[in-house]
Amino acid sequence: MNTPNGAAAEAVSKGRAEEKLKAFHEEAGFGKAYDRRLLIKLWPYVRPHQRLLWLAVLVILLSAVGGLAKPLIMKHALDEGVLVGDEGVLMAAGFGLAAIAIIEQVLLFIQTYAVQIVGARSMASLRSATFRFLHELRQGFFDTQPVGRLVTRVTNDVDAIQELFASGAINAVGDLVRLVGIVVLMVMLDPKLSLVAFAATPLVGLMVVFVRRRLRESFREIRAKTAQMNANMSEQVNGMAVVQAFTQKDAAAREFDQINVRYRDANMKAIKFEAMQDAAIEMVAAVCLASIIAALGYHSVSFGTIVAFNAYLLMFFEPISALAQRYVLLQSAMTGAERVFSLLEVDAPDAPKRTPEEASATVPVGDSPAFVFQDVVFGYKPERPVLRGVSISAKRGEKLALVGPTGSGKTTIASLLLRLYDIQEGSIRVQGRDVRDFSREELRACFSVVPQDVYLFPGSIASNVAAGEPDLAKVERVLRKLKAWDLLACRPGGLLARVEERASNFSGGERQLIAFARALYRDAPIVILDEATASVDSDTEARLKEAVEELLKDRTALIIAHRLSTIREADRIVVFQAGRVAESGSHEELLRHGGLYARLHSLQFAKAHVPHAGGAAAAPQG
Repeated sequence: MNTPNGAAAEAVSKGRAEEKLKAFHEEAGFGKAYDRRLLIKLWPYVRPHQRLLWLAVLVILLSAVGGLAKPLIMKHALDEGVLVGDEGVLMAAGFGLAAIAIIEQVLLFIQTYAVQIVGARSMASLRSATFRFLHELRQGFFDTQPVGRLVTRVTNDVDAIQELFASGAINAVGDLVRLVGIVVLMVMLDPKLSLVAFAATPLVGLMVVFVRRRLRESFREIRAKTAQMNANMSEQVNGMAVVQAFTQKDAAAREFDQINVRYRDANMKAIKFEAMQDAAIEMVAAVCLASIIAALGYHSVSFGTIVAFNAYLLMFFEPISALAQRYVLLQSAMTGAERVFSLLEVDAPDAPKRTPEEASATVPVGDSPAFVFQDVVFGYKPERPVLRGVSISAKRGEKLALVGPTGSGKTTIASLLLRLYDIQEGSIRVQGRDVRDFSREELRACFSVVPQDVYLFPGSIASNVAAGEPDLAKVERVLRKLKAWDLLACRPGGLLARVEERASNFSGGERQLIAFARALYRDAPIVILDEATASVDSDTEARLKEAVEELLKDRTALIIAHRLSTIREADRIVVFQAGRVAESGSHEELLRHGGLYARLHSLQFAKAHVPHAGGAAAAPQG
């Protein structure tokens, strides 16, 4: 039975585990974000379209100046037309106001179109740059990042920046011009009334200062919760089969509800501050208008001046309100920008090539093995090594097999050959050159990989075989060589038959055949088979045997396998245990040696002799 102390310790341990899981999904805290610095970083994406941007700014300025003239025309019409009874003045004023209104609408169209085009093109460039940057990062970076967080960077965060353009935030330039113009014109119309009108405006400035920091923090929290929600959704959809099989729907719903509530609360906080800001501006505007009405009891002006002054006062608070709203959008956009650029500042390049000064001597190609590991030490976390002083090599054309218990480091060997990770000690050479002296593309062109878990992209059979734009004739030749043509090409559409998401319309054996075809299409000198037939049944494995033989013909092969029956014909077998090479030799030599390989062989093939329900024994595979 659990003691109270034991139960408490278990609860504490569970709480810590949950906190670690939560921390994994939460965003790292951002430091103070400087809008100017972020805008400078955005400029390279906007610069190619700056002509349209400057056109929009010019149009905004013209529109602002035109708008300032309307109250003056109204004043002139009232004082010189209505009160005097001059119909000509009224006619001219009417035509003037109509012309300004028409011109404003034309300018508005030009400005909106230009700004939206600049925004769409600039953000498309930023989104593409972010997507390409992700492909430049090493595998270890993705091991620690939830997928939803990265998706949020490319989608939601870039969309938040685009709102700057879509919402007309650039109109802030026109708003500022209007504000300055309105102040000047109001002072020119009546300095005393202007002092009364502007007396309450410092309250707006205080409110903006109060709201600014809180809005930025609210938008940061919203972005963080968005990323967490996307990560959770990605996990739940990808793991839907497990969730349903273990009846965890309620637990998954509770976890999502917790995230959803935090996301809702973050939005409500931002809404509260936006509402406070809008209410404060409306309140100040009402107080200013009331003050002017009261002041008119002690200060006489013409009727036209009152109308123009009132119009300017209303116009004065319109750009202030617009600036406040655009400031909210700016905060949201800058929050998105700092998150996007924090990703673009990650320094985790994928397999960078060493400089010529750092490069080691190259062994002549004719004298070098296909690949060599020399005293390699590696751990996904440096303090916990997976490989400990591993030294192995494969001659050109040799079929080298790696076997051993789960977790002994076999698949890690393949990852290090492709330089998906960098070793901590030792060296790895491919065709006589240190892997760090290759460019990434040059190194990986040396390998064709057939993984255990085959991933097919939505598209066609041909595009998946070619892993890109296919040469249909070459795809056909490859499939015929693998004896897979009749099986795959018989589908409606032939080589262009659609592959649905996660290849749900293909069997495991068909997916594996496409993986073999992909490797043969690449035609690299070294083939890596990483548990390539472990997920298929014995009958399918037998059908894949010809494909394997065709793929390995005249090539060096690294074969990673749990089923020892698949590697008996290998030229040499290397047995791993706890990250070290335990023994090496041919199948017969290792059996005679009586070591770990012989024990694994006995365990696997003893199962083949266990009687079935009908009393017959299964035929041995080896």
